[in-house]
Amino acid sequence: MFDIEENLKNLPMQPGVYLMKDMYDNIIYVGKAIKLRNRVRQYFRKSTNHSNKIRKMVTMIKSFEYIVTDSELEALILECNLIKKHRPKYNTLLKDDKAYPYIKVTVDEMYPRIIYSRELKKDKAKYFGPYTNATGAKETIEVITKIWKIRTCNRRLPKDIGKERPCLNYHIKQCHGPCQGYISREDYGAHIHEIIEFLGGKYDKVIGILEEKMKQASEDMDFEKAAEYRDQLMSVKSIAGKQKIINASMEDQDVIAFAKSQDEALVQVYFIRHGKLIGREHFHLDGVEDLHRQEVMTTFVKQFYSGTPYIPKEIILQEEIDEANIINAWLDNKRGQKVYIKVPRKGEKHKLVELAAQNALLTFQQFGERMKREDRRTKGAVQELIDLICLDDDVTRIEAYDISNIHGFEAVGSMVVFEEGKPKRSDYRKFRIKSVKGPNDYKSMEEVLTRRFTHALEEQKEMLLKKQDVSLGKFTRLPDLILMDGGKGQVNIALKVLDTLGLRIPVCGMVKDDKHRTRGLYYQNVEFNMDTHSEGFKLMTRIQDEAHRFAIEYHRKLRSKQQIQSILDDIEGIGPKRRVTLIKHFGSVEKIRQAELSDLEAVVGISQRVANTVYHFFRDEDKSSSKANKD
Repeated sequence: MFDIEENLKNLPMQPGVYLMKDMYDNIIYVGKAIKLRNRVRQYFRKSTNHSNKIRKMVTMIKSFEYIVTDSELEALILECNLIKKHRPKYNTLLKDDKAYPYIKVTVDEMYPRIIYSRELKKDKAKYFGPYTNATGAKETIEVITKIWKIRTCNRRLPKDIGKERPCLNYHIKQCHGPCQGYISREDYGAHIHEIIEFLGGKYDKVIGILEEKMKQASEDMDFEKAAEYRDQLMSVKSIAGKQKIINASMEDQDVIAFAKSQDEALVQVYFIRHGKLIGREHFHLDGVEDLHRQEVMTTFVKQFYSGTPYIPKEIILQEEIDEANIINAWLDNKRGQKVYIKVPRKGEKHKLVELAAQNALLTFQQFGERMKREDRRTKGAVQELIDLICLDDDVTRIEAYDISNIHGFEAVGSMVVFEEGKPKRSDYRKFRIKSVKGPNDYKSMEEVLTRRFTHALEEQKEMLLKKQDVSLGKFTRLPDLILMDGGKGQVNIALKVLDTLGLRIPVCGMVKDDKHRTRGLYYQNVEFNMDTHSEGFKLMTRIQDEAHRFAIEYHRKLRSKQQIQSILDDIEGIGPKRRVTLIKHFGSVEKIRQAELSDLEAVVGISQRVANTVYHFFRDEDKSSSKANKD
């Protein structure tokens, strides 16, 4: 048993990171401290003036861990990494986790390539971006390949020169053929130099080259070539036109501003590269109700740059940030060069911040109502269910279960998961009933629940022994509320299983009326009727329908597989291997039935004798069926 008071006495007066955990050993909050003892003890002092969010969190804490670091900078880096990894419930979280595309020039190769990349690695290649529009990045690469005819293959050059025939790109005049030595390394390198200048924003030079080539082709009466240069010129001008010149400094900058309501914020980021605005993006921050504007900006900067591989030379902010020196040192370290964080109060940079702030407010107003509606139908709906049954506990994760079978044939169980009112499909599970014969939904449900929660406890125990984070296991995350597709009987089955395993989780039944329509919830021997127009009722029916759909789909799949096996297994000479071969080739039993003998003989792995057997099996079956109908 973890004794909080006793462990508080043993906290060191050193910098580090602390992890607050709930009764299920899930990490619910990650924080950092200059002195761990002073910071962690503050949470448990009654005299401390905590916000409502922190007070609620403290009631959920059943244990904590800490990691000592050598410096506050190390603590900051570790805190950012742990928040990104665990996404704890009570941390303010950046909802959007976008991976931006980059254009990569492999200058470390003798014959470089131009590659679309979602990662910015610490290699010798040159990266351009980030691009906020993946299509735009791909179009730019396409334009580059067409104009400069750069190779797109993975051949190791010059080692592989002349070993294989040139690819299609060479034959359609989309590549100079360096794989055959048809272009010198110097000439190829000159093309790469022009491409780097182009990606760096120096479009005028490229436009001039293309205009000259187009003019020369026209004078030579090579109108087909002139038309090709004209199209390339239009593509380059199109790309150049999308990038607005912001300043003459030609620096890489991010401009960050935000708009805030009571419990959420929308942050706008302008990406300026080589003095040109290449794109903008907005992000949502959730759980900011107790944060001042400076804290909102600090939280965003830490989470955004912990997940973004590219750090610009200059970051221009709307608000000052806490721990500016530590964050600056962290960004310097990530970039490998000095990063300048500025909060301008006048001049051109201040105007940029104001523009970003204005756009953040407009976007917030544009999406605000939609976000509120979404919040009402998800988190708000969950809160309605909690209020209806007077549940004191906080509910984030809901699991629902259903059984599907036809007279006990191929009985299956489904488990669907909703977190914060939204389906979490990666956590869905399906169960093939093993111990129950015949149609017995209660016994089938008992097996499903026993397997699900026994697996969870075993996995938790194993991960704790290995000192792994329990919250990362496939089955270890337990629900805050269980919904059963049925009334008192199904609820009692669930409670019996939980009691046997020593678990305490609230269980509700989704009760139906005489016409099999859901009418309300059954909880602790009380039926709660619901307003059918309420968001809580709509959420409950969505969960119920999803559990039912998931179970039926799995049951149909097994039934279909069983039918395929039973028909083909009746044919002499058809075993598991040939059955799979036939199904893969034709797609269905019906198409095998309709196949001509020559079609069956053409299947690789099927001999002429076996093809003949299959062909006559279905023809004889059809004759028998026809005769029976006449009789």
